[in-house]
Amino acid sequence: MKNTNKGWIYGFIGMTIFSASLPATRVAVGSFDPIFLTLARGSIAGLLGLALLLLFKEKRPQTKDLHSLLIVALGVVIGFPLLTAYALQHVTAAHSTVFIGLLPLATALFGVLRGNEKPQAIFWLFSLLGSALVAGYALIESAGSFNLWDFLMFAAIVLCGLGYAEGAKLSRRLGGWQVISWALVFSLPVMIPITFYTMPASFNDITTSAWVGLAYVSLFSMLIGFIFWYRGLVEGGIASVGQLQLLQPFFSLILAVLLLGETISMTMMVITLGVVLCVAGAKRFGQKNAPPNPSVTNQTNIIQQNINATK
Repeated sequence: MKNTNKGWIYGFIGMTIFSASLPATRVAVGSFDPIFLTLARGSIAGLLGLALLLLFKEKRPQTKDLHSLLIVALGVVIGFPLLTAYALQHVTAAHSTVFIGLLPLATALFGVLRGNEKPQAIFWLFSLLGSALVAGYALIESAGSFNLWDFLMFAAIVLCGLGYAEGAKLSRRLGGWQVISWALVFSLPVMIPITFYTMPASFNDITTSAWVGLAYVSLFSMLIGFIFWYRGLVEGGIASVGQLQLLQPFFSLILAVLLLGETISMTMMVITLGVVLCVAGAKRFGQKNAPPNPSVTNQTNIIQQNINATK
């Protein structure tokens, strides 16, 4: 199988995992403070990431990598989770998830700026059209005007797109799970103390669903999803595979129906079809500027060998 096709498969798995992030966060903020939720999920994932790094004896990043790791941490470890948690205290999961359709454009833009990718011109047409469909739907749902929570979601998308692109660029040398793990580990000295400081005085009123939401965003949204997502971006191209994020709102809406009892309108179904066509077009015309780094595949083989050796 070609690396580009593998990239799309890995990216699809990562996108599917991320699809449940906002519904899970929506449930969790019903009992947890947004700051505590953000830092707790990062701390839990960071400790697991540290264990993985030690288990597989990964070498430390170079000094020149620290700037990129800081960007990843600010974008996907702190920025996106915190802003979305605050927004989800006031808006529904369905309203928030449609903003995720803007993420591919943000990822592609930062991929060009930070990753030196050069997709074909028609790629931008599909990207802009797909993003416009989702943005237009969000505008209709908010009665023609954006509020503070919409701006928080928009800022979260910008930070997440930057974190995705920067992490994918660094993953070409370090590997996908290594990048998010190091970003989490470097954030631990800040996150752990504030987590304890913002911890609820009592956990008696915390619902079971809130605990499940915290567990999901800590394990899957914050760590496991990135293992697949960054691998996909590396092998398939940041700008190209990033278009899979256009599908995430609609996967999230399906989960919102199942978990939160929300409904999907015919308008949403029509827009979904349009977005799928835009993703197909973006996949056809999105090209990488350089071939994938074979070291990523080698690292995966080494990881599998280590896993087999520990069985």
